[in-house]
Amino acid sequence: MHIGFLEFLGYGFIQRALIAGSFIGLICSILGVVLVLRRLSLIGDGLSHVTFGGVALGLFLNVYPLYVSLPVVVCSSLGILRLADRARMYGDAAIGIVSSVGIAVGVMLASIGGGFNIDLFSYLFGNILSISGTEVAASIVLSVLVLATVAFYFNEILSITFDEEFARASGIDADRINAILVILTGITVVLTMKVVGIMLTSALLILPAATAFQFARGFRNAMAISAVTSVISVLCGITASVVLNLPTGASIVLLNACFFLAAFLYKRFSGRRSLPAA
Repeated sequence: MHIGFLEFLGYGFIQRALIAGSFIGLICSILGVVLVLRRLSLIGDGLSHVTFGGVALGLFLNVYPLYVSLPVVVCSSLGILRLADRARMYGDAAIGIVSSVGIAVGVMLASIGGGFNIDLFSYLFGNILSISGTEVAASIVLSVLVLATVAFYFNEILSITFDEEFARASGIDADRINAILVILTGITVVLTMKVVGIMLTSALLILPAATAFQFARGFRNAMAISAVTSVISVLCGITASVVLNLPTGASIVLLNACFFLAAFLYKRFSGRRSLPAA
């Protein structure tokens, strides 16, 4: 059935999906630039596995999953930092340990609970079209909190992103900034599970940033391009999924992949230089 664009926007579930998706896509793109430059992009994938465990725990306890996942993932993100520091291991190893424990807990609870496997499946692959008004409000509040924190600590984040040793020598408390960054990433990962699902969360953190690096001339410019790319992909992905009856999360991620491929090919054949990814 063909519907006009204004009629399409008139549906409440479409409005909620577009609003929440835009805010979440925005914070993913901003944090993604920092994570990719610092070679921490896999932390999104690791924390998404922890989110799986948090969601399973929430469903097992019959508690709304966001209320359980948020503190679990934030604590796990800090645990990754502490493990990497105290156990003297590389960050990717710490991420692997925490993420494997998180997903193992989720699988165990899903096996024991049994009855909530269908609900758990919806969180694995996302279902933003079913987002409620309360979830939209929570997404907006938490997204504004993340953006405000990034803006407040922008200079410190910029410094440790490109030269952490120099930042420490300059008097910046790099440990505190690192802790803030992983906490913000944890919040973002939990919010993103509703947009593209736990399995595709890392893609929404990495792809917009990777696209931006094909054109960007500086840190702020990379964030701006990444933000525009991410929000457009979310809006177009939601629209395409409804019109063509496609999975929303997969549509958003594939659009991001198409943007990256187009940007990569343009850069390759035009000879443009861009901001290095590390």
